[in-house]
Amino acid sequence: MKRHGFLKGVGVAVTALALGATAACGSGEDNDSGNGEGGGETITLGIIPSWTDGLSVGYLWKNVLESEGYEVEIEEIPDAAPLYTGVANGDIDVYPSAWPEVTHAAYMEEYGDDLEDLGAYYEGAVLTMAVPEYTDIDSIADLKGNADRFGGQIIGIEPGAGLTDATKNSVMPAYELEDEYTLVESSTTSMLTALQDAVEAEEDIVVTLWRPFWANSEFPIKDLEDPEGAFGEPETLNAIANMDFSEEFPEVADMFANFKLSDEEYGQLEDMVVNEYGEGQEEEAIEAWLEENPDFIDSLKG
Repeated sequence: MKRHGFLKGVGVAVTALALGATAACGSGEDNDSGNGEGGGETITLGIIPSWTDGLSVGYLWKNVLESEGYEVEIEEIPDAAPLYTGVANGDIDVYPSAWPEVTHAAYMEEYGDDLEDLGAYYEGAVLTMAVPEYTDIDSIADLKGNADRFGGQIIGIEPGAGLTDATKNSVMPAYELEDEYTLVESSTTSMLTALQDAVEAEEDIVVTLWRPFWANSEFPIKDLEDPEGAFGEPETLNAIANMDFSEEFPEVADMFANFKLSDEEYGQLEDMVVNEYGEGQEEEAIEAWLEENPDFIDSLKG
């Protein structure tokens, strides 16, 4: 396990977006001339800071849009509910790495009339439960009757996360775990810290996780099989915008529609932002990724 990578990953997930917002925010008066098509217009990206898919993709779009002449503000939102509210009411223009089909389906149903789906950039995202590789169970069903091994706890993330809702209201009932386990709702950072501590001590632990996410390659862990399909089908990661976005920014909407990342490209992007460069060097990480993917910008323009 790359120790430095974990520490950078947790730290950047908590603080980097705040730093990015400070660096990105600027007054339109100072940048009215702009470069490219943007002409200094401001686009606000909303991101959940502890979800590093949003961190990585957010900084990627910051680079792309600023190179097109737009001012970009990254707005740090603690969890999904206020983020979708912000996009729906127009305080935020785009949530560039949403999970609309399964994880955030309830928010799409609630706010869908005020939202626009700009398209999927990643296929095959999934919610999971995971245990260390040395733990000799392979299925969520095997958790039943083994609560003592895990202290009667499933270590989760933020209370407002779709993963938390799915675990509590779908997975635990499906496998009859409610009487044996408590779902610990805290934060992604706290979950990762607990996972690190357990792995270092070679103790059993079960955590809620998702793919794509850098921790899956950082730690010696394995997904538990979900024979009941309680976590739902694999989904896509999408850019979700305010309903008026395409009308106001048609060129940018077209770029979002053309945005695609393969598993290899996504993994390289997140690893560079979170692990190789880390906190305070997100913009340098994006520049390095773009140098290694020279055709990416052209792909956005069709």
